[in-house]
Amino acid sequence: MKVFLLYPDRDFDPSQPLPPQAADLTQDLGLDVLFSAMSKGDAFLLDVSRRVLFLGSDQPQVILYRQEILKDCLAHPEVVQSLYNIPIEFLERKRKEWLWISPRHAGPGSILSGAQHMLEVSLELLRKLRKLADEHAATFASPGFRRFFSMIQQELDDAYLDTVEKHVQALRFPKGVLLRARLGRGNEGTGYMLCKPNEPEGWIKRLLSERSPVYTFSLHPRDDHGARVLEELRNRGLARVANAAAQAAAHIESFFHVLRWELSFYLGCLNLYEQLTRLGESLTFPQIAPPGEPRFSSTGLYDPSLALTMKRKVVENDLAADGKTLIVITGPNQGGKTTFLRSVGLAQLMMQAGMFVPATSFSASLAAGVFTHFAREEDKKLESGKFEEELKRMSLLIDHLKPGSLLLLNESFSSTNEREGSEIAREVVSALLEAGVKIFYVTHLYEFAHQLWQQQAQNVLFLRAERMPDRRRTFKIREGVPLETSYGADVYARVFKLN
Repeated sequence: MKVFLLYPDRDFDPSQPLPPQAADLTQDLGLDVLFSAMSKGDAFLLDVSRRVLFLGSDQPQVILYRQEILKDCLAHPEVVQSLYNIPIEFLERKRKEWLWISPRHAGPGSILSGAQHMLEVSLELLRKLRKLADEHAATFASPGFRRFFSMIQQELDDAYLDTVEKHVQALRFPKGVLLRARLGRGNEGTGYMLCKPNEPEGWIKRLLSERSPVYTFSLHPRDDHGARVLEELRNRGLARVANAAAQAAAHIESFFHVLRWELSFYLGCLNLYEQLTRLGESLTFPQIAPPGEPRFSSTGLYDPSLALTMKRKVVENDLAADGKTLIVITGPNQGGKTTFLRSVGLAQLMMQAGMFVPATSFSASLAAGVFTHFAREEDKKLESGKFEEELKRMSLLIDHLKPGSLLLLNESFSSTNEREGSEIAREVVSALLEAGVKIFYVTHLYEFAHQLWQQQAQNVLFLRAERMPDRRRTFKIREGVPLETSYGADVYARVFKLN
C-alpha cells in the first residue's frame, strides 16, 4: 500500500537534506512565524512543514496534484483529521502496549510474538481506515485522494481483512505449535516446517475413525536442557513464518508512518488557512507558468508572517511583472520595501510547495530555487568587516545559483560607498541576469538604479515605495522612477518628534 499524497507516483522522502539556503531563507523571510502558525506548537508538524516548503517542486504536475488534494482538505477538514488520527492512534498504542518487532538477532519466537501483537492492533485500525474510505471516497474530487481511497477499498476488502484476522488469531497457537521435519545426515533434524493444525472433528467421526499410532514424550519440569532443545526445535519451525509476519508488520507500520507524514503537511496548511482567514486575509491558488517563462503578476499580495505577527490585516500590493527578469525597488526608508520583498519570496515558496499563496490572485513561473541576500547586522565577533561579510555570502550563494533561480536582494552592497557599491551591484546583477537568474532588488544605490533607468531595458521594471507629500508612508509599492533621496530626514524627524 502506497500513500502518494505529495507526489503522484512516489512517497515523499523526509531523509533528503534541506537546501543550503534554508537558514538564510528562514531568517530573511521570517519563516519561523509561518512555521509556528502551521504547526501550532506540534514539533512534528513543524518539521514536516519546513521540509516540504524548503524542498518544493519545480514540476507543474506535482504542484497541481498537491493543490487539488489541498482543495479537498479545505472542503473536508474533519475527514482529513480523522484519517490523521489513525496513524496517531497506532503510534500511541505502540507506545502504551510496548509494541515492537524484535531485532533480527532475536529468536523467531520473540520476533513472531511482537509481530503478531502489532498485526492484531494494526488490523483494527485498518478496518477504521477502510470504513472512512467507504463513507467518504465519493465526496473527494482530487486524483490523489481518489486513488488513495480506491487503493484502500481494493487492498483492504472484507475477504482480505477476514483472512488476515484468521491468520493473526492462528499465530497465537492456542493448541501449541505443529511442526514437520525429517531426519537428515547423521540423524539430525532437517526440513523444519510449520504446519496448519488439523480442523476439529466431530465426536462421531473421532469415535468411528481408525486412528494412527501416536508417539509422545514429556519433559520433566526440571529438565532445563531439554526445554532449551525443545525451544530450539520450535524456533526452527517458526523461522519462516516469523520472518513473514515481521515483514508484514513492518510494512503496515511504514504505511502508517508515511500516512502521518504526508497528511501532516496538509494539516499544517489547514492551520495556516484558518488563522489567516480569521484575520480577513485573502488566499488563492496560483496559476503556474513553466520555468523559462518570466512571469510574475499578482493582486492583493501581502506578507503572511507580518499579518500573523500584527494579528490584523496588513497592506496589500499589486504587481505586474510579466516578461521582466529584473525588478528594482527603491523609495523612502521604512516605506514597506523589505516587507514587499518578503511577500514575493514567501509566495514563491508556498506556490512551489503546492500551497495557496497570500494574495487575491497570483501567477508566476516556477523557479529552480529561491535565494536571498539581505543586509546583516555588524559582525559582533569582529572577524570581518560588514562589506567583506556581504561579499563572502554572495560568493557562497553564487555557487548554488543556476538558470531559472529567483534571487531576492535587500540592500546588498550598501555597506560601502555609493560609487563602489553601485559598480559592484551592476557587475553582479548583469552577470546573474546573463546566467538566467531572475532578480528582485531593493536598493538605495541611486547611481546603480539611475543607470539602469537610463538604459530603458525592456526586461527591467522599476518600483518605488509610496510617500505622500505630508511624509506619510502608505506601504504601497508602485511603478516609479528611482529618486536620488531615500528621505532619511523623515525618519529622523519622526524619531525626534520634529515638525
